[in-house]
Amino acid sequence: MDFPSGPWTGFYNYGSSIRKHRMDLVLIFTDRAISGDGNDDIGRFFVTGRFDETNGECYWTKTYVSAHDVYYRGFREGKGIWGVWELPSESGGFHVWPRGQEQGEQDYESAEEPAPVEAVAAETLTGPTIPATVALGPRSIKTRLISSHFHQRSSPRETCLRSRMSGTNPS
Repeated sequence: MDFPSGPWTGFYNYGSSIRKHRMDLVLIFTDRAISGDGNDDIGRFFVTGRFDETNGECYWTKTYVSAHDVYYRGFREGKGIWGVWELPSESGGFHVWPRGQEQGEQDYESAEEPAPVEAVAAETLTGPTIPATVALGPRSIKTRLISSHFHQRSSPRETCLRSRMSGTNPS
């Protein structure tokens, strides 16, 4: 899985709102660590986190200068990283991609995954069976987030507080 360092751009949504809040970032991916900084409509922020090139999982803390932290988690797919952000009392979706691949934004109104399509069998097929995960293609981002190790992580607040206390958070 390719995680290119350099300028990235994208957006985040609040809850079920389709309104896009733009963010511009410079991300550095090295030795499974993510670092960087950026700006959005809230202000300037720093990014620290981790990624896994094998399965595309990544998570980071977005720390606003002299303000609060936001916990992000997602998966690298296609032209970007899709996922969710969390605060203790709010959450929403996000999508970021390397700058220069802006066409990735045009097809989506929000960072939410489209609802899955239900399949109905019209007839019974004979012959070797193919596992559903292979036949149906990649799982949705939401399904991958739920089934990943992320759902077992501590709360975003606990994660942010722990990183601040250990000195790994830049704020």
